[in-house]
Amino acid sequence: MIVGEVKSQIDSIWNDFWSGGLSNPLSVMEQITYLLFIKRLDELHTREEAKAAMLKIPMERRIFPEGRDGRGDDEMRKLGGRPYDDLRWKNFKLFNPKEMFQIVDEHVFPFIREKVAADGNMAKHMKEARNAIPSAALLAKVVDKLDKVKMDDRDTKGDVYEYMLGMIASAGQNGQFRTPRHIIKLMVELTKPTAKDIICDPAAGTCGFLVEAGEFLRDNHPEIFRDPALRKHFHDNAFHGFDFDPTMLRIGSMNMILHGIENPVIDARDSLAEDIPDAKEAYSLILANPPFAGSLDYEATAKDLQQIVKTKKTELLFIALFLRLLRTGGRAAVIVPDGVLFGSSTAHKAIRKLLVEDNKLDAVISLPSGVFRPYAGVSTAILMFTKTGVGGTDNVWFYDVKADGLSLDDKRTALLPEEKQGPVPSIVLTEAEHDKNNLPDVLMRWEGRVGAELERPRTAQSFCVPKADIAKDGAYGLSLNRYKQTVHAEVKHDSPLEIIARLKALEAEISEGLAKLEEIVR
Repeated sequence: MIVGEVKSQIDSIWNDFWSGGLSNPLSVMEQITYLLFIKRLDELHTREEAKAAMLKIPMERRIFPEGRDGRGDDEMRKLGGRPYDDLRWKNFKLFNPKEMFQIVDEHVFPFIREKVAADGNMAKHMKEARNAIPSAALLAKVVDKLDKVKMDDRDTKGDVYEYMLGMIASAGQNGQFRTPRHIIKLMVELTKPTAKDIICDPAAGTCGFLVEAGEFLRDNHPEIFRDPALRKHFHDNAFHGFDFDPTMLRIGSMNMILHGIENPVIDARDSLAEDIPDAKEAYSLILANPPFAGSLDYEATAKDLQQIVKTKKTELLFIALFLRLLRTGGRAAVIVPDGVLFGSSTAHKAIRKLLVEDNKLDAVISLPSGVFRPYAGVSTAILMFTKTGVGGTDNVWFYDVKADGLSLDDKRTALLPEEKQGPVPSIVLTEAEHDKNNLPDVLMRWEGRVGAELERPRTAQSFCVPKADIAKDGAYGLSLNRYKQTVHAEVKHDSPLEIIARLKALEAEISEGLAKLEEIVR
């Protein structure tokens, strides 16, 4: 979380874009991403230079070649050209605004598209990079301010970028791309990624799930950075994301890199429209919040998904996709609209039966309808399941989340201080505070789902339902309200003797009242 000077600096940059004529929040974020990428290229080159100087060896990797077309830097300048050295952030930031703009617009962006885009997973999303900053004055102002933002360590870089992503949502546009961070963290804590997991989000967007999984691994598996094989796996193969929006691919990749994951595999792919032979059964963990309420033509849907469930509904097709992507034993935590849980169509019933009968459905965690406000008021749930292919569901654990730490209206105001928010608060909540943030309790009860939770009555906030109860009518309904029982207040009935005693007391009061009335009349 960023505060103080850094926050003010980012706010100022954002305001400069708006006042400078670039008002679309997603376009602003894209241009900032380009500039951060350009700055990072210079940082990587500087690091290689320092390593070569320290070891007294030639540079292993030159991002910016020497000279241009075989000529040296000085010769290029005499000929009116630009040496590659001028394209480095540390150098072009020193030029006057007009010359800086020319360098960035006419040389840096073509260099990225033509030479850098072939090198690395992030770079490949830069092949269509274009400068959309409308003036030299705005570019100079933004470069100067970005240069002054202290992003010396991974935590600060990641927090700065997350803060800017939050500004997209708060600007009222493209908020649909962001799942609330505390809900993402809950899902990651529930699944507990391991150092050897291969994690995928097939609807990656800004890569929030993958970033949070990376943070969990850093905090809980320090062996990653002591073991060369695990470290290489962490940086090159542990994180995979799909999206078909080029802007999201760039933003999501940069989010990963600034959070310290050097080479995430973020690919351009329409997850529902393309067959996935190369990714079939490739992943051990899926974390996702796919788009809801869409409908695709059968012809536009991957044939292998239609073989699992015949439907046009995107929310059902994504569940089929998750099962196809997971390897046997792989697990998933995914957000679905409530309609998936109780829909009565043949396809709805078929996908639920597939989860319950052919795989291991672990949990249905019902979320309050305000979680995605102000962008959507749809009721949702987290489905947690393990791919087995041979069944394994014994009991399904249900939890009714009534509060997530924020108000459930469009304002989403914090109900508790920062240290008491999220699924893992730094301060233990009181019983009264639990009523404002159920997420720590979700985690605690999840750990007891094969123990104490089996004994909880269905009147409780969480309980287990045997597979036989779910399957008995053939509909495989998974709505929590289908199984939850309400507590009826016990009505106390008086005994006959108590009723007689009360009648006699009433009779005495009436007699006494009549006597007083007669006395007054006399």
